[in-house]
Amino acid sequence: MGVMRNRARSPGRWLGLAFAVGALAALAACVDIPDGAPLPDAAAPPPPAYVADAVPPPLILVSIDGFRADLIDRGQTPTLSALAADGVRAQAMRPSFPSLTFPNHYTLVTGLYPDHHGIVDNTMEDGVLGRFAHSDRDAAGDARWWNQATPLWVSVQEAGRHSATVFWPGSEAPIQGVRPDHWLPFDAKMTPDQRVDAVLGWLDLPGDQRPAFLTLYFDQVDHAEHEAGPASPAADAAAALVDRALARLVEGLKRRGLFDRVNLVIVSDHGMTATSPDRRIVLDDRVDMAALHVVTTGPLATLSVAPARPEVAARLLSRQDHMECWRKQDVPARFHYGRNERVPPILCLADEGWVITTRATLAARKDKPATLGEHGYDNALPAMRALFVAHGPAFRHGVVVPEFPNVDVYPLLARLVSIRPERNDGHVEDVLDMLRPGF
Repeated sequence: MGVMRNRARSPGRWLGLAFAVGALAALAACVDIPDGAPLPDAAAPPPPAYVADAVPPPLILVSIDGFRADLIDRGQTPTLSALAADGVRAQAMRPSFPSLTFPNHYTLVTGLYPDHHGIVDNTMEDGVLGRFAHSDRDAAGDARWWNQATPLWVSVQEAGRHSATVFWPGSEAPIQGVRPDHWLPFDAKMTPDQRVDAVLGWLDLPGDQRPAFLTLYFDQVDHAEHEAGPASPAADAAAALVDRALARLVEGLKRRGLFDRVNLVIVSDHGMTATSPDRRIVLDDRVDMAALHVVTTGPLATLSVAPARPEVAARLLSRQDHMECWRKQDVPARFHYGRNERVPPILCLADEGWVITTRATLAARKDKPATLGEHGYDNALPAMRALFVAHGPAFRHGVVVPEFPNVDVYPLLARLVSIRPERNDGHVEDVLDMLRPGF
């Protein structure tokens, strides 16, 4: 565990925010939600003594894992579409490279490219710490993997305020000695409605305990797309399920008098593209596997080659069908990737829809269904584009903004909660057009 820090933070623009919130408090809620979802106690109206008086307004960051930017236009998400129509929607948001879950979730709350925040892959190796896998709960809770950056909830805590997270990658670890006041260990069995109710319950806390920054995570769309493909009925059903949970959140906020006072930012970490068993690149068929140490496979494969076998490295780095390989120092600059010590010496990136694998991996998965959707490809591909929707007193109404990189989200979030941002790779000035005057 790291040492607890306690740095002073400037409250910045609280007075200006208080004026803006007061001016907007009388706005009527314009977003309608689908009928039919009963609300349990956690989502029911709070006691009459409850007063929605938080200044600056609470900020809720929602991630829908794997939600492609164009999925919102498929007619399965009326609540999300209504929030976008009444607030701000980006044409798309460009994920950071690699377009994977853990690297991009940490980018969203740090503003740093994965190469700079240290979570360079869902699976990675460190010379001191050993191996990290996103499914390894001990590794996910080990702060040493995460300490190369400062997520927003740590800054909020250090400013003497409160934060709460539902399943956000990194939130299970005491990063630099700091955890959110409220956090949950990942539990895939926790339903979308239960996750929403946890957030609403935290908003019911007394004013001096109520979180200023909250996160909420949904993984259902990503799972459905991996299993059945991004254009499948299963993916549509998963999107509809999450949308009903968002409707529950909206209704819960309305019943608390918070809907027109909370800033709600809804994002995804990456998109998804279709793949199939006939689009596999089997490394054993191209090089001698005895010379390789493979760290990851998939759309992106990372590995090292035995120093005594330079011909194997040369073979990989030569022209390849359906993939391109680089030494880490030669990765194209637009990826902002390859300098971190956790990035292996050689990276191989598959063409869209293709997957890099090994015979050993195929043998281990022989009894499992084929994966029909993947991400992790070139982050500039349209299929990898992510979602961005925002709604609340800080945001303009009915605005569509151009595509922007997800490193810009963190400085925007920091501004919304009046926190001085840490060093980051984002450019908040590029996204200020989505904000109302006073914010």
